[in-house]
Amino acid sequence: MHRSEALAHAASELVGTPFRLQGRDLAHGLDCIGLVLASLAAVGVRIDLPADYRPRRRSFTIPLEALHAAGLVQTAGARRAGDILLLRTAPAQLHTAIAAGHGDIVHAHAGLGKVVRAPLPDSWPILAAWRLDPDGDTLWQR
Repeated sequence: MHRSEALAHAASELVGTPFRLQGRDLAHGLDCIGLVLASLAAVGVRIDLPADYRPRRRSFTIPLEALHAAGLVQTAGARRAGDILLLRTAPAQLHTAIAAGHGDIVHAHAGLGKVVRAPLPDSWPILAAWRLDPDGDTLWQR
């Protein structure tokens, strides 16, 4: 199993975890950044971030240098299970999710109050994606 596939599996294991704004702790809840960090940690990739980010910013909250240092590469083209996706869910709101396969994503859903696996809505464009295994072979289709 590629590390990207392991990342998709780790994210799927977090389905049902409570949502918490700026949540970084499994016991208390996760937000979208917390979900990415917890999933990465489950596959042995650690990224330390300051806790003072704002969830409704027009820029991505994980520094690109931190992603690169952790071994993630920005990728374009066909999505794969385990890709970390940067999505635009509203005009002034960015959101992160992890591609789970078969067009599904795992993400922290504030409205439902928990981490869910669901199809990626057509109205959420993918702005960027990062991958642990740029040469992995498990394709993910929108």
